[in-house]
Amino acid sequence: MLQQIYKRTICQQTFIGRARLQGHLGKKLWPRHLATVADYPEAQPSAPVSPRPAMLTIRGGPTFSGSSFGSYRDVSGEAVFTTSLVGYPESLTDPSYRGQILVFTQPLIGNYGVPSMEARDEFNLLRHFESEYIQAAGVVVADVAQRFSHWTAVKSLDQWCKQQGVPAVTGVDTRAIVTLLREQGSTLAKITVGEDYDADQDEAYQDTGSINLVKHVSTKAPFHVPSSGDLQIALVDCGVKEGILRSLTQRGASITVFPWDFPIDKVAHHFDGVFISNGPGDPTHCVPTVEALRNLTNSSQIPVFGICLGHQLLALAAGAKTVKLKYGNRAHNIPCLDLTTGRCHITSQNHGFAVDATTLPAEYKEYWTNLNDSSNEGMIHKSRPIFSTQFHPEAKGGPMDTAFLFDIYLESVKRYKDTKQRLAFGSGADHGVGPLLLNAFAKGRVDVQTDSVNFAKALEK
Repeated sequence: MLQQIYKRTICQQTFIGRARLQGHLGKKLWPRHLATVADYPEAQPSAPVSPRPAMLTIRGGPTFSGSSFGSYRDVSGEAVFTTSLVGYPESLTDPSYRGQILVFTQPLIGNYGVPSMEARDEFNLLRHFESEYIQAAGVVVADVAQRFSHWTAVKSLDQWCKQQGVPAVTGVDTRAIVTLLREQGSTLAKITVGEDYDADQDEAYQDTGSINLVKHVSTKAPFHVPSSGDLQIALVDCGVKEGILRSLTQRGASITVFPWDFPIDKVAHHFDGVFISNGPGDPTHCVPTVEALRNLTNSSQIPVFGICLGHQLLALAAGAKTVKLKYGNRAHNIPCLDLTTGRCHITSQNHGFAVDATTLPAEYKEYWTNLNDSSNEGMIHKSRPIFSTQFHPEAKGGPMDTAFLFDIYLESVKRYKDTKQRLAFGSGADHGVGPLLLNAFAKGRVDVQTDSVNFAKALEK
């Protein structure tokens, strides 16, 4: 009896609305009261949430009914959740979320609005976003803010999703959804706007796990991001975040970004280091990338650093295997242990696959491990400057505990460059990237398809 009174009191105090538990109880509850910043005079109004009904349907599971905001269209994809408290503009534009329906556990989303996409930093990189578009297929929140307040905000989350054609659902019990995903694992789901769920439509679910998502987020031709330094990095773009590019350029590295399937092993001798970026989906789809990395690491002493998907691709190139996690790691507060120092660091993560550390070859050792689920978080070569991490050291929304890994990488790049210059001076050879060639590259991400193999042959000369 006391337990029932306690549950009822907590529900009333937190304003659990009519749609919160409908997916489990199948009945309406009392009206919802949206938390917002309406009491602040500087808060700007957002368009009211549409009375149009919307539903999130878990394939083979329950349906969660709420209200629609954003675009009025139906989508399907893999339902995943993030426990990050802040950074929804960065999360939604992270290419690693491509094709996924993102469920936010933070109850109120949208309260500080959406900043301008026009804002750029000194390197012409997006200041507030990780890419130019919302990458998630759909958005699910408990409460979307009716008003927003922030000095950088120019629009509401609702307006942004509408402009980008992304459907979203509010007024659902995200706690129940996350509990289901933790117990069942990440699974296919569908957002349906303005009509009842039809079980016969289950066959229409799009299985993003069977799609090579990387080719849809990677640049289609090389582009160059200059800096004030003299280091030249070749970056394989599997869905690189702006924060990664910024972390390198701020430290004096100029970056030439190549498409995901570019034969990087053919041109690496022109550069001082190679970087493999983050990206979405199953790493085993990226066969050309794995083959190029295998050729590179077998034939060159160049420093290599991989992050997230880049870590998995390097592991596959080394002969290790990857596994799909039950529900992945997507948060800003995941503790990881540095096995070389014994120190714990808090990390930002966004991935559904992991490297099986037991399959690492003898020349590699485990570098980091996850203190929550004991999954692998990094590997390092025992004698060469090759290492990778599953988490994101650049961490745009934070934390920045492991940003020092960029310094470690660029220190090895500098040593390699110095050694290469000494050898080139003695032989009279010049293996650097000429300024004329760099000027020929685009200055931003390219959406025009080019033949990467032919382009690589031109660089070899």
